[in-house]
Amino acid sequence: MTTKTAVLMDWVPGGRPINFIGAMLVLALICLASLLLGAGPVTVGDALSVLAGGGSEEARFVLAELRLPRLAVGVTTGLALGVAGALLQTMTRNPLAEPGLLGVSAGSAFAVALAILLGASTATVTTLVAQGGALAGCSLVIAASRMQGLGNDPVRLVLAGATLSGLLLAMTSLLMLADQRAADEIRFWVTGSIAGRPWSQLFATLPSLLFAGAIVVAVAQPLASLALGERVAAGLGHHPGRIRLLVVFAVALLVGGATALAGPLVFVGMVVPFLARALAGADIRKTLWLCLPLGPAVVLLADTISRLLAAPTELPLGVVTSLIGAPVLLAIVRARRMPTL
Repeated sequence: MTTKTAVLMDWVPGGRPINFIGAMLVLALICLASLLLGAGPVTVGDALSVLAGGGSEEARFVLAELRLPRLAVGVTTGLALGVAGALLQTMTRNPLAEPGLLGVSAGSAFAVALAILLGASTATVTTLVAQGGALAGCSLVIAASRMQGLGNDPVRLVLAGATLSGLLLAMTSLLMLADQRAADEIRFWVTGSIAGRPWSQLFATLPSLLFAGAIVVAVAQPLASLALGERVAAGLGHHPGRIRLLVVFAVALLVGGATALAGPLVFVGMVVPFLARALAGADIRKTLWLCLPLGPAVVLLADTISRLLAAPTELPLGVVTSLIGAPVLLAIVRARRMPTL
């Protein structure tokens, strides 16, 4: 086998094509369920009639103006959080890592909450605000980790991020106490939801997410080397510090965009890479392929469940992702042997 062929084999989706194809089929079924099922009066039969080209005016409105944008936002959010979680877990070599671990989600959430307090509504909060908060959170973590020359220590970086996350979450709670008018809006937003997001908000997020995707493609090969150790990566001509900075920047863009769309959804960035590694192994290049369908599948599954459990009302999406992620977290912690990255 030539070197070029070996490199191409490293990028086979999910390690085995059948894994990627199976994940795509699961995602397609969940997407269909997301369009057909809901808490409102539009039944599965009504939705099928619309998909067949008929249906009532109400049913057509619900699918075209409510459920279809919700589906698109769910796919985008899940993809961003899944990829971000895989990057973080590989960089820190910690299977419990998630975007909130480096202060990314907390910084983004605090920025949006502050914008709401200053008079903006969730509909007018721009992607730039959320991503700016995410980048600020990452920058603070990096600065704190470098104060004693520990910037290249991934463990210290994670500890600094966890500390900052706790501080930012506490500050977000203080913002809710500062203004009772804004408190209800902030409280609704921080629980997470992909309902009612306009197409314009999704389109405003896509350029930065595509840019983050380009960074991911560029950094995947060096990150796979870094997972084997800094000396191995350096011996192959890579720069560990530069790799980490690019990963943090890509994660900030991905999580900031996802937070602007859906609020801070917990556990998605931990569960998706865990499932992907179980199917594809620890190689980040193969894991990323499976994160592409598995991330949207997890978010859309949670969103569909949120519509059905308390119909005709809906549960907050963040609550359902917690219900899905908490057992996975306990299973990882209680395992006799932690997954190897």
